[in-house]
Amino acid sequence: MPTPHISAENGQIAPLVLMPGDPKRAERIAKDYLTAPECVSEVRGIGCWTGTYEGTPMSVMASGMGIPSLCIYATELYRFYGVKRIVRVGTAGAMSKEVRVRDVIVATAAHTNSSVARLLVPDVTLSLAPSYHLLHAAGHAIKGIDDVAVHFGPVYCSDHFYLVKPQVTEGLMRLGTLAVEMESAGLYATALAEGGEALTILTASDHLFDSSQDMSSAERESSYDAMVKIAAKALLF
Repeated sequence: MPTPHISAENGQIAPLVLMPGDPKRAERIAKDYLTAPECVSEVRGIGCWTGTYEGTPMSVMASGMGIPSLCIYATELYRFYGVKRIVRVGTAGAMSKEVRVRDVIVATAAHTNSSVARLLVPDVTLSLAPSYHLLHAAGHAIKGIDDVAVHFGPVYCSDHFYLVKPQVTEGLMRLGTLAVEMESAGLYATALAEGGEALTILTASDHLFDSSQDMSSAERESSYDAMVKIAAKALLF
């Protein structure tokens, strides 16, 4: 049934969902990778497209930017539309020296400065991690992806884009954090709360310590082929 943020009817959204942040990227992914994609919701410019991928129903829906926005859409998908699995596909700022721009990152955990890790259980900070099934599936899905490096490791999910604290970045790097982004902790927490499965797969669009290869805004919309293929195949596994 329609919700305050999604206008699709029951059955119009598939149980398997790819979730980029950017609405334009969602439309582009749907049209490039799904067969016969149909726009089933476009409330406030946040599009949801449903078609098939390798013969299996799949939807692509934007989340908007940041944890609060993603949590709204992910909650409604799990709770009201029967969605079982969501894989976030997006961009991130690499911080590890091992990660280069255009590399793919599979987020095995999401550190965060958000309160989302502390809201579900009183006096407990939860470990926010993906579903093992999807993480395992991503490991299988990377076979045959040989034109880009794929890294598995934790990411940092920040509530702030422009607030830079060097001591935080240095500490995260020392503990093996690969990149920074703004949504994964919200997705992993929502999946825990709603009993769904979730995973984040990212493309490094820029590097915190080397701006020489940073993607342009246009490239950030379109440079995602390996990431989407891994994510879609993981959803099918």
